[in-house]
Amino acid sequence: MDQERFKKQLDFILEIDKEKNILRQTHLSNGGRREDDAEHAWHLAVMTYLLSEYSNRKIDVAKTMLMTLIHDIVEIDAGDTYAYDAEAKKSEKAREKAAADRLFGLLPDDQNEKLRSIWEEFEAYETPEAKFAHVMDNFQPMLLNHSNHGGDWKEHGIRRSQTEKRNEKTPEGSAAIWDYMKKILDENVAAGSLIDG
Repeated sequence: MDQERFKKQLDFILEIDKEKNILRQTHLSNGGRREDDAEHAWHLAVMTYLLSEYSNRKIDVAKTMLMTLIHDIVEIDAGDTYAYDAEAKKSEKAREKAAADRLFGLLPDDQNEKLRSIWEEFEAYETPEAKFAHVMDNFQPMLLNHSNHGGDWKEHGIRRSQTEKRNEKTPEGSAAIWDYMKKILDENVAAGSLIDG
């Protein structure tokens, strides 16, 4: 065993445990507490496995699952940026890049390069895997919010047009799931939990 390599891997493993402390705006289903980033990532990975057949294009499921598991690790340093916080969005990319430099840099060079490239692929939003991972990243909080009768949308006074803007690329990853998401939006507008317009 290469002791130096093993130590770097363990340092990274312990560092990413901090992801469990990053709270998101989304609440757990049926009125639960706010979820953390690690729970969100686990949920996306399982969803990717179960729903991959709805991807517009064939994807490497294992790679996409790994992508969903690591996509928010940077929030350990950068913090969770709420999807509809326009001011925080302005600095999000720079904060996350600096976090990626530090966090993936804890790993041995080969694993740093591999995980960093998968994270950058997710950020670039160009490959079928990245597009489907983004579908999962947008669908999961919408699904949880819907199970909570749109409570998070109501709390923040979110408009349908904001959710549609956030999801403007979702049909590129899965037209079928986007069709279902539009039904969720329709139901929440009708129920008054999402502002029409």
